[in-house]
Amino acid sequence: MEAHALPALDEIRGWLAAVPDPEIPVISVVDLGIVRDLAWDGDTLVVTVTPTYSGCPATAVINLAIEEALRARGIERLRIVRSLTPPWTSDWIGEAARDTLRAYGIAPPIDGTAADGRLLGRIGRLTGASNLTVACPRCGSNRTERVSQFGSTPCKASWRCTDCLEPFDYFKCI
Repeated sequence: MEAHALPALDEIRGWLAAVPDPEIPVISVVDLGIVRDLAWDGDTLVVTVTPTYSGCPATAVINLAIEEALRARGIERLRIVRSLTPPWTSDWIGEAARDTLRAYGIAPPIDGTAADGRLLGRIGRLTGASNLTVACPRCGSNRTERVSQFGSTPCKASWRCTDCLEPFDYFKCI
C-alpha cells in the first residue's frame, strides 16, 4: 500500500467497529473499548489493544479477528501491540454497547472501578457487604439474586430474576 493511499484512522476504527467480540458477538471490540489506539508508523498500521484482563482466553482470537478484518480491507502491513497500561475496566464499555448487552439478555456492569470512589463499592461486593442491585435485562425487575460468581465466561456472573424467574448473565465490573 502506498503512503498516499493510507486510509484515515477514523475509517479504520469504523472497520474495526464491525469486528465482534468472540464471547459476546452482539458487541464489537470497539464497543468494548479494547481498541485503544490506531496510528501509522510509516506504512505500517499499529493497533494498540488492551485485553479485558491479563488472562482473557479470547485475546488471541480477538487479535486474529482484527488482523483478518484489516487485511480484508487491504491493510497489508500491520502490527498489533498489547498494552496493559492503563488496565481495561468495564467503564470503557460505551452506553450504546450497554444497551445492546441488555437487549441481548446480559445485564451490563452497573458501576466501575475508576478511581472515583466506586472501588469501595467493589470491595464491598467482594467481601459480601454489598447491596448491589442488578436489574433483570429481560423484565427490568430489581428483584434479582446472584446464583454464582461465575457465568458462561470468566467476565460474567450468573444471576436469576425472582420475578420472571429467568436466569441471566451479569457482566462483572472489572
